[in-house]
Amino acid sequence: MSATLDVRSAVPAVLDDIPLRVDRDDVLRFQGYRKGVDVPDAAVLTLFDEALRIGESLMQPRVVYRAVAVLGQGPDLIEAGGERLRIPDIGRLWGPLEDTGAGICTVGEALEQCVRRLWDERELPLALMLDSVGSAAVESLAEYANDLLCQGAIPEGVKVTNRISPGYAGWDASEQASLFRLCPGGPIGVTLNEACVMTPGKSISFLVGVGPAARVDHYFTQCRRCWMRDCAYRRAPAALCVRR
Repeated sequence: MSATLDVRSAVPAVLDDIPLRVDRDDVLRFQGYRKGVDVPDAAVLTLFDEALRIGESLMQPRVVYRAVAVLGQGPDLIEAGGERLRIPDIGRLWGPLEDTGAGICTVGEALEQCVRRLWDERELPLALMLDSVGSAAVESLAEYANDLLCQGAIPEGVKVTNRISPGYAGWDASEQASLFRLCPGGPIGVTLNEACVMTPGKSISFLVGVGPAARVDHYFTQCRRCWMRDCAYRRAPAALCVRR
């Protein structure tokens, strides 16, 4: 266990015992509510409170992270750790890198087991809300990990980019296998099947770029949720926090 994440850790580093915050608006977004448009009624908010109470008692947030040197880059390519990661437009978005960091986050399987049990018991509204709590929690966990990496990069004189994940932003989901070879999920109990689906399901894998000239692009919204104070790279004031 580590209290921080070393942005250039050459061996898989595990972080647990994380004081994770789950944002109600994120949970409701997974429920289909549009912020500022749809207004949940009292019954929905009561259901959220119950699901959050259950979820917080079951979640076991854990992160594993490893960094490898970047040996080659192209407009749509990062070569590192023996892998060729084909990510559309990544050269322009991230700029020149010294390292790339791969990470995997999970809140464990107990919450998912409870969702299945509630579903079998026909407690469908609570099951769906608890599932959304888990989805929001693992997103918050991934952002928390990105925060820690940003913080750890400052004394090193480097920057950390926004995180991206296979299956998003045009990055083929099949490259999930490459990410797992860079950073295995075993230390935190996350496995990958042949279809590149992770177990537990409430898990997120991510990649970041590291280097003094790495770019923090315009779509980087991390600053609005970051708990770090006096960050030299802050681009926007914090609106809320992913850390309790």
